[in-house]
Amino acid sequence: MTRTTRLTATMLDDAARFLWTSGRVLEQRRFTHLFGTVPDPAGVLAALVAHRCADGGFAFGIEPDVRGPAPQPIAAPTALLAMEEAGALDDARAWPVCDWLAQVTAPDGGVPVVLPSLRPYPRPPFLPVPEDGAKPVGALLATGQIVAPLLRQGIEHPWLTAATAFCRTAVEELGETHPYEVGAALRFLDALHSLGSAPDTAWARSAAARLGALVREQRIVLLDPARPEEARTAPGYAPGEHPLPHDYARTPDSLARDWFTDEELARSLDHLVAAQQPDGGWPINWAHWSATTESEARPGVTVQALITLRSYDNASRA
Repeated sequence: MTRTTRLTATMLDDAARFLWTSGRVLEQRRFTHLFGTVPDPAGVLAALVAHRCADGGFAFGIEPDVRGPAPQPIAAPTALLAMEEAGALDDARAWPVCDWLAQVTAPDGGVPVVLPSLRPYPRPPFLPVPEDGAKPVGALLATGQIVAPLLRQGIEHPWLTAATAFCRTAVEELGETHPYEVGAALRFLDALHSLGSAPDTAWARSAAARLGALVREQRIVLLDPARPEEARTAPGYAPGEHPLPHDYARTPDSLARDWFTDEELARSLDHLVAAQQPDGGWPINWAHWSATTESEARPGVTVQALITLRSYDNASRA
């Protein structure tokens, strides 16, 4: 790709203005830690305390589309990634989460996206809640995202062994899929690949290549933002809810980088730059089911946009 700096000082200043105006404490703390003059891991960890539950799970809107005080598996990735960003995802912090996950794990070794305990609380129409007493079924969507940071940080816990095996099987069996499931599979594959074990690295590369082929065959990526009609909207997704190449290859070292040509990725990153709104933040592209959750989700989307742009800028200068 052409050596280009996309994240300018003005863009960063505008994003900062948005986050100080509209950001949640967690995203403000993450931004300070990642983009401030002095890293502040303690601030990130302090913000997580408000979302931690006594049983080891996380709730209270840490995942903006999941409301209420009952911890849910899909809320765990946000907490684990924030700990990882802070350099603080160690056994002392990871084990209570894994202990809680072990209590809600399905017989297949994976965790459901959400639990019946979510039913009394506000939730989007695209998030089905299992019936009380229903046999739990593991989901790659949740399990892959949870396992990834734990693997990268070398956490060893009995729950993680079975969950990793579940993810491998689920990835191998993927056929008809959708963007969020692909993203979870990819996070898992990138983490496994980063460990450097020869058998795991080879398997992850092979699995990622097959996954990338599925993404292109099923047209669940928008390769040219000027031609939205060429991408297929997955069932249950909002009109125009199409991931772009950078949504899969969030960093240049992702296995998904090989899925796209330099031209496709350059268009994607240019589109990401252009998507910054006048208030300094980036928009969400999924269903706006609640004004509150939209306003709470945008700060996280904004921080991720900054991380992606900076990672590609750094790679172009290397």
